[in-house]
Amino acid sequence: MAKESRRPRCPRPPGEPRWVAMFYEPARETWTVGAESPYRSPVLYALGDMTRTVRARGDEVTLALWGPEGGAWQLFDAPSARTPAPAQERPAPGSPEPARLTERMTDRRHQVLMAGLSKAGLYDLGPEDGDAVRILADRLDEPTVRRVAHWLSVAGGAR
Repeated sequence: MAKESRRPRCPRPPGEPRWVAMFYEPARETWTVGAESPYRSPVLYALGDMTRTVRARGDEVTLALWGPEGGAWQLFDAPSARTPAPAQERPAPGSPEPARLTERMTDRRHQVLMAGLSKAGLYDLGPEDGDAVRILADRLDEPTVRRVAHWLSVAGGAR
C-alpha cells in the first residue's frame, strides 16, 4: 500500500470551541489531542515544544490547530512540519570539547531563545532558523538572551 503524500483529514475536536492542537499518529492512523486551552498562546507554545520533541527523535510531524471563530470551530493553518529536525552538530574529533558549564549555559540560552520564539508564535522553525538560534545562543550572554526572549514574548502576546 503506497504511503499517502497529503495530510490526513483531521476531525473536529468534541465539545465547545476552544484552542486545540492535534497530532497525527501514523502508526495508529489516528489524531490525538496534544494541548488544549481557552487561550491561543499556551496551545501554540505547547505545539512548538511538541513539534521540536518529535522532530528531535527524527520523526515526521503532522499537526492541526483548531480554535474558536465566531462561536464555532475553525481549522487554522498549521505549518506542515514534515521535515525532520537536523541532528545536533558535535565538535569534530580532536577539537577541544567545551567545558561542561559552558555547554550547559549555551544549551540554556538556546532553550530560552526557543521558548521566546514559541511565545511569539514562531513554533515551526526550519534548519536555517535553528542555525541562527544556535549562533545567537553561542554569542550572546545570559541577560541579553533573556531580554530578547522577553521582547519575543511581549510581541507574541500583542496578537
